[in-house]
Amino acid sequence: MIEPNPKADLVRYLQSARDALLWKLEGLSEYDARRPLTPTGTNLLGLVKHAAGVEIGYFGETFDRPYFVEEPPPAWYGEDADFNADMWATPEESREEIVGLYRRAWQHADATIEALPLDAVGHVPWWPEERRAVTLHRVLVHVISDITRHAGHADIVRELIDGTAGLTKGNENLPPGDRAAWEAYRGRVEEGARRAGGS
Repeated sequence: MIEPNPKADLVRYLQSARDALLWKLEGLSEYDARRPLTPTGTNLLGLVKHAAGVEIGYFGETFDRPYFVEEPPPAWYGEDADFNADMWATPEESREEIVGLYRRAWQHADATIEALPLDAVGHVPWWPEERRAVTLHRVLVHVISDITRHAGHADIVRELIDGTAGLTKGNENLPPGDRAAWEAYRGRVEEGARRAGGS
């Protein structure tokens, strides 16, 4: 019989979402990694930058294990930052810098997860007072949901850039089909939408 290990399961799902998010940057030019492809400016490198901030906050400050101890936080992090500053990379911020920060944020988060039991209590300072007290379990579920959602955004943005689709490198998690098969499928979907819409 396999013994249940809820913490290990949660960490595995979190890491899967992290890996998926970073994979969407592979092979792209600086422009394509940064360019906004939705009306709200969603872009791949900005999603990674945001995810780094999410993990730094929820697995750091929430459990009194701050990430920024020996250095001040960057201007884009925290309540005093400019509007949506964590959702895009300035020309002065390199891809390597942002990806490196995200990987270090993983290490910090993983150390917190390893050190604390799932029922450890923390406080999310930016949540309303009546909801601030949380367990590590609740924070893990919240962050997995958030990072997975952003990995889904990255799926769409990357597909709009160059047609690359799939879950992770080596595991596309898509039905088999070449470009012609996908174009034919898209055509059927478009035709169905037009007919349903009365045109």
